[in-house]
Amino acid sequence: MKEIAMKAQDAFFKDFDASAMKQYFREDYIQHNPHVPTGLAPALGFLPVLKDAELTYKTHRLLEDGDFIIMHNTYDNAESFGAKEVVTFDVWRMQDGQVAEHWDAVAPVVKDTASGRSQVDGPTLVTDVDKTASNKQLVANFMDDILLGKAPEKITNYISTIQYDQHNAMVKDGLDGLTDALTYLASQDNMFEYHQVHRILGEGNFVLAQSEGRWNGKAQAFYDLFRIQDGKIVEHWDVIQEIPDDMAHDNGMF
Repeated sequence: MKEIAMKAQDAFFKDFDASAMKQYFREDYIQHNPHVPTGLAPALGFLPVLKDAELTYKTHRLLEDGDFIIMHNTYDNAESFGAKEVVTFDVWRMQDGQVAEHWDAVAPVVKDTASGRSQVDGPTLVTDVDKTASNKQLVANFMDDILLGKAPEKITNYISTIQYDQHNAMVKDGLDGLTDALTYLASQDNMFEYHQVHRILGEGNFVLAQSEGRWNGKAQAFYDLFRIQDGKIVEHWDVIQEIPDDMAHDNGMF
Protein backbone atom coordinates (compact mmCIF):
# COMPACT_ATOMS: atom_id res chain seq x y z
CA MET A 1 0.00 0.00 0.00
CA LYS A 2 2.97 2.34 0.57
CA GLU A 3 3.82 2.13 -3.13
CA ILE A 4 0.30 3.16 -4.13
CA ALA A 5 0.36 6.00 -1.60
CA MET A 6 3.61 7.37 -3.00
CA LYS A 7 2.19 7.23 -6.54
CA ALA A 8 -0.80 9.19 -5.29
CA GLN A 9 1.49 11.68 -3.55
CA ASP A 10 3.52 12.14 -6.74
CA ALA A 11 0.39 12.58 -8.85
CA PHE A 12 -0.77 15.39 -6.56
CA PHE A 13 2.41 17.18 -5.49
CA LYS A 14 5.06 16.33 -8.10
CA ASP A 15 3.42 15.64 -11.45
CA PHE A 16 0.28 17.75 -10.87
CA ASP A 17 -1.49 15.12 -12.97
CA ALA A 18 -5.28 15.23 -12.88
CA SER A 19 -5.75 11.93 -14.73
CA ALA A 20 -3.41 10.13 -12.33
CA MET A 21 -5.20 11.68 -9.36
CA LYS A 22 -8.49 10.31 -10.64
CA GLN A 23 -6.83 6.89 -10.61
CA TYR A 24 -5.43 7.12 -7.09
CA PHE A 25 -8.03 9.26 -5.26
CA ARG A 26 -11.69 8.39 -4.73
CA GLU A 27 -14.29 10.70 -6.18
CA ASP A 28 -15.81 11.08 -2.70
CA TYR A 29 -12.39 11.83 -1.15
CA ILE A 30 -12.99 13.13 2.40
CA GLN A 31 -10.87 16.13 3.37
CA HIS A 32 -9.94 17.25 6.90
CA ASN A 33 -7.44 19.97 6.00
CA PRO A 34 -9.42 22.96 7.27
CA HIS A 35 -8.69 25.16 4.25
CA VAL A 36 -9.55 22.76 1.40
CA PRO A 37 -13.14 21.77 0.52
CA THR A 38 -13.96 18.07 0.66
CA GLY A 39 -14.13 15.91 -2.45
CA LEU A 40 -11.79 15.19 -5.34
CA ALA A 41 -12.91 18.13 -7.51
CA PRO A 42 -11.48 20.85 -5.20
CA ALA A 43 -8.17 18.96 -5.01
CA LEU A 44 -8.01 18.81 -8.80
CA GLY A 45 -8.72 22.53 -8.94
CA PHE A 46 -5.72 23.13 -6.70
CA LEU A 47 -3.25 21.52 -9.16
CA PRO A 48 -2.60 24.61 -11.37
CA VAL A 49 -1.77 26.69 -8.28
CA LEU A 50 0.77 24.14 -7.06
CA LYS A 51 2.28 23.71 -10.53
CA ASP A 52 2.62 27.46 -11.09
CA ALA A 53 4.32 27.79 -7.70
CA GLU A 54 6.81 25.04 -8.67
CA LEU A 55 6.02 23.19 -5.45
CA THR A 56 8.39 20.39 -4.47
CA TYR A 57 8.23 17.92 -1.61
CA LYS A 58 10.26 15.32 0.25
CA THR A 59 8.92 12.43 2.30
CA HIS A 60 11.16 11.81 5.31
CA ARG A 61 9.19 9.00 6.95
CA LEU A 62 6.58 6.64 5.57
CA LEU A 63 4.56 4.34 7.82
CA GLU A 64 1.70 1.93 7.26
CA ASP A 65 -0.85 0.88 9.87
CA GLY A 66 -3.75 -1.15 8.52
CA ASP A 67 -5.70 1.08 6.14
CA PHE A 68 -3.69 4.15 7.19
CA ILE A 69 -0.59 5.65 5.57
CA ILE A 70 1.40 8.18 7.59
CA MET A 71 3.84 10.56 5.86
CA HIS A 72 6.27 13.00 7.46
CA ASN A 73 6.85 15.55 4.69
CA THR A 74 8.43 18.88 3.89
CA TYR A 75 7.27 21.12 1.03
CA ASP A 76 9.11 23.99 -0.66
CA ASN A 77 7.57 26.85 -2.63
CA ALA A 78 4.56 26.12 -0.44
CA GLU A 79 3.14 29.61 0.12
CA SER A 80 -0.32 28.20 -0.59
CA PHE A 81 0.19 26.06 2.54
CA GLY A 82 1.12 29.09 4.64
CA ALA A 83 4.88 29.57 4.22
CA LYS A 84 7.60 29.05 1.63
CA GLU A 85 8.81 25.92 3.45
CA VAL A 86 6.48 23.84 5.61
CA VAL A 87 6.67 20.60 7.52
CA THR A 88 3.62 18.34 7.65
CA PHE A 89 2.23 15.09 8.88
CA ASP A 90 -0.17 13.66 6.32
CA VAL A 91 -2.43 10.74 7.21
CA TRP A 92 -4.34 8.95 4.48
CA ARG A 93 -6.99 6.29 4.85
CA MET A 94 -6.83 3.92 1.91
CA GLN A 95 -9.80 2.05 0.49
CA ASP A 96 -9.76 -0.37 -2.43
CA GLY A 97 -6.35 0.86 -3.58
CA GLN A 98 -7.25 4.55 -3.52
CA VAL A 99 -6.93 7.45 -1.10
CA ALA A 100 -10.31 7.81 0.59
CA GLU A 101 -9.64 10.30 3.39
CA HIS A 102 -6.95 12.79 4.44
CA TRP A 103 -5.90 14.43 7.71
CA ASP A 104 -2.89 16.68 8.19
CA ALA A 105 -1.13 19.27 10.30
CA VAL A 106 1.05 21.95 8.71
CA ALA A 107 3.61 24.34 10.21
CA PRO A 108 6.38 26.59 8.88
CA VAL A 109 9.90 25.18 8.83
CA VAL A 110 12.04 26.71 11.61
CA LYS A 111 15.76 26.89 10.84
CA ASP A 112 17.07 27.92 14.27
CA THR A 113 15.92 25.32 16.79
CA ALA A 114 16.63 24.94 20.51
CA SER A 115 18.21 21.50 20.11
CA GLY A 116 20.09 22.24 16.89
CA ARG A 117 18.15 19.43 15.23
CA SER A 118 15.84 20.07 12.33
CA GLN A 119 12.11 19.32 12.47
CA VAL A 120 12.61 16.24 10.27
CA ASP A 121 16.15 14.86 10.61
CA GLY A 122 17.02 11.71 12.51
CA PRO A 123 16.40 7.99 11.89
CA THR A 124 13.94 7.01 9.18
CA LEU A 125 14.26 3.20 9.04
CA VAL A 126 11.26 1.25 10.32
CA THR A 127 12.43 -1.53 12.66
CA ASP A 128 10.87 -3.78 15.34
CA VAL A 129 7.71 -4.34 13.31
CA ASP A 130 6.87 -7.21 15.66
CA LYS A 131 6.64 -4.65 18.48
CA THR A 132 4.13 -2.37 16.73
CA ALA A 133 1.23 -3.22 19.05
CA SER A 134 3.26 -2.87 22.26
CA ASN A 135 4.83 0.40 21.08
CA LYS A 136 1.42 1.83 20.21
CA GLN A 137 0.17 0.84 23.66
CA LEU A 138 3.21 2.50 25.26
CA VAL A 139 2.40 5.76 23.48
CA ALA A 140 -1.30 5.47 24.32
CA ASN A 141 -0.41 5.08 28.00
CA PHE A 142 2.08 7.98 27.77
CA MET A 143 -0.55 10.24 26.26
CA ASP A 144 -3.02 9.25 28.98
CA ASP A 145 -0.68 9.52 31.96
CA ILE A 146 1.57 12.39 30.93
CA LEU A 147 -0.01 14.63 28.29
CA LEU A 148 -3.58 14.18 29.53
CA GLY A 149 -2.23 14.57 33.05
CA LYS A 150 -3.51 11.48 34.84
CA ALA A 151 -0.12 10.47 36.29
CA PRO A 152 2.60 12.96 35.30
CA GLU A 153 4.97 11.57 37.91
CA LYS A 154 5.35 8.46 35.73
CA ILE A 155 7.19 10.33 32.96
CA THR A 156 10.38 8.26 33.34
CA ASN A 157 8.31 5.12 32.81
CA TYR A 158 7.92 6.29 29.23
CA ILE A 159 10.74 8.65 28.21
CA SER A 160 14.32 7.42 28.35
CA THR A 161 16.52 9.14 30.90
CA ILE A 162 19.56 8.32 28.74
CA GLN A 163 18.48 9.60 25.33
CA TYR A 164 15.62 11.84 24.29
CA ASP A 165 16.30 13.55 20.95
CA GLN A 166 13.99 16.51 20.46
CA HIS A 167 12.80 18.01 17.16
CA ASN A 168 10.26 20.48 18.51
CA ALA A 169 11.88 23.76 17.54
CA MET A 170 11.46 25.29 21.01
CA VAL A 171 12.71 22.40 23.18
CA LYS A 172 16.25 21.18 23.90
CA ASP A 173 17.29 17.53 23.98
CA GLY A 174 16.81 15.28 26.98
CA LEU A 175 14.37 15.15 29.85
CA ASP A 176 16.04 18.24 31.29
CA GLY A 177 15.31 20.14 28.09
CA LEU A 178 11.67 19.07 28.23
CA THR A 179 11.40 20.00 31.90
CA ASP A 180 12.92 23.43 31.24
CA ALA A 181 10.47 24.09 28.39
CA LEU A 182 7.47 23.02 30.46
CA THR A 183 8.62 25.13 33.41
CA TYR A 184 8.91 28.17 31.14
CA LEU A 185 5.47 27.60 29.59
CA ALA A 186 3.95 27.24 33.03
CA SER A 187 5.62 30.49 34.15
CA GLN A 188 3.98 32.24 31.19
CA ASP A 189 0.60 30.64 31.96
CA ASN A 190 0.75 29.15 28.47
CA MET A 191 1.05 25.41 29.01
CA PHE A 192 0.10 23.01 26.24
CA GLU A 193 -3.27 21.43 27.04
CA TYR A 194 -4.12 18.05 25.55
CA HIS A 195 -7.84 17.35 25.73
CA GLN A 196 -8.41 14.31 23.51
CA VAL A 197 -6.34 11.75 21.64
CA HIS A 198 -8.08 10.79 18.42
CA ARG A 199 -5.74 8.20 16.91
CA ILE A 200 -2.63 6.24 17.76
CA LEU A 201 -1.05 4.99 14.52
CA GLY A 202 2.31 3.42 13.93
CA GLU A 203 4.61 0.86 12.44
CA GLY A 204 7.43 -0.77 14.37
CA ASN A 205 9.56 1.77 16.23
CA PHE A 206 7.55 4.82 15.07
CA VAL A 207 4.19 5.81 16.58
CA LEU A 208 2.10 8.89 15.76
CA ALA A 209 -0.52 10.38 18.08
CA GLN A 210 -3.21 12.69 16.63
CA SER A 211 -4.64 14.85 19.40
CA GLU A 212 -6.46 18.10 20.00
CA GLY A 213 -6.26 20.64 22.77
CA ARG A 214 -5.36 24.27 23.39
CA TRP A 215 -2.27 26.46 23.36
CA ASN A 216 -1.79 30.21 23.10
CA GLY A 217 -5.43 30.51 24.09
CA LYS A 218 -6.59 28.76 20.89
CA ALA A 219 -7.74 25.31 19.82
CA GLN A 220 -4.87 23.28 18.34
CA ALA A 221 -4.23 20.05 16.49
CA PHE A 222 -1.22 18.22 17.93
CA TYR A 223 0.59 15.61 15.84
CA ASP A 224 3.34 13.89 17.87
CA LEU A 225 5.63 11.25 16.35
CA PHE A 226 7.68 9.14 18.75
CA ARG A 227 10.54 6.72 18.14
CA ILE A 228 10.66 3.87 20.63
CA GLN A 229 13.73 1.83 21.49
CA ASP A 230 13.91 -0.92 24.11
CA GLY A 231 10.52 0.00 25.54
CA LYS A 232 11.22 3.72 25.99
CA ILE A 233 10.59 6.87 23.94
CA VAL A 234 13.96 8.12 22.69
CA GLU A 235 12.97 10.70 20.04
CA HIS A 236 10.12 13.10 19.29
CA TRP A 237 8.95 15.10 16.28
CA ASP A 238 5.78 17.18 16.14
CA VAL A 239 3.61 19.57 14.15
CA ILE A 240 1.13 21.88 15.86
CA GLN A 241 -1.57 23.67 13.88
CA GLU A 242 -4.26 26.04 15.06
CA ILE A 243 -7.81 24.78 14.47
CA PRO A 244 -9.70 27.63 12.78
CA ASP A 245 -13.24 28.55 13.74
CA ASP A 246 -14.35 28.43 10.12
CA MET A 247 -13.41 25.55 7.82
CA ALA A 248 -13.89 24.87 4.14
CA HIS A 249 -16.02 21.81 4.99
CA ASP A 250 -18.02 20.28 7.85
CA ASN A 251 -15.68 17.31 8.47
CA GLY A 252 -13.59 18.82 11.29
CA MET A 253 -9.84 18.31 11.57
CA PHE A 254 -10.16 14.83 13.09
